Amino acid sequence: MIAKTLQDMFKRYRRPGDVVFAVLFMVFSVFLLSQLGEQTQVVKRTKWFAQPGLWPTVAVWCMVLFSFLHWLSSAISDRIDGRWSEVGFWVRSLEYVAYFLIYVLLVPKLGYLPSTMLFAVFLTMRSGFRGSGAIGIAALFGFVVTIVFRGFLQVKIPAGAVYEYLPDSVRAFALTYL
Repeated sequence: MIAKTLQDMFKRYRRPGDVVFAVLFMVFSVFLLSQLGEQTQVVKRTKWFAQPGLWPTVAVWCMVLFSFLHWLSSAISDRIDGRWSEVGFWVRSLEYVAYFLIYVLLVPKLGYLPSTMLFAVFLTMRSGFRGSGAIGIAALFGFVVTIVFRGFLQVKIPAGAVYEYLPDSVRAFALTYL
């Protein structure tokens, strides 16, 4: 009776990848729970509500509880076709994480300006926009982002190794603003 009521209640909210997400989140929550003793401490002669580990403990226990409830609601729901295709979609989106990591590795070598412009153009083309206008806007966007962050906001980003090969008069400007 209760299972049928819960099943009807969650039927409209479920997705094919719910079970996989619920299990992954529950495993992650239990891992965090296992680390609480090492990462938080109990301070002697301190009231329980003033302990440094109180709120992390409450938060992690809530994560475990709610991830279990999420798994339970997914487990009692009807099976929907497409679970693994949805998980595949999640995995395919990690492609963009790889692109960002490559960008992070390129910045110290090529410099912030060339790396950002190349990255913006590459992502534009990867997204399917291959017209000269879209590529030009992406390159301009990369240029403007660099000027705003390095020039106006003075964000400290390592200069590229390639800047060392520039003439002395241009090198100082490139190291500071590009």
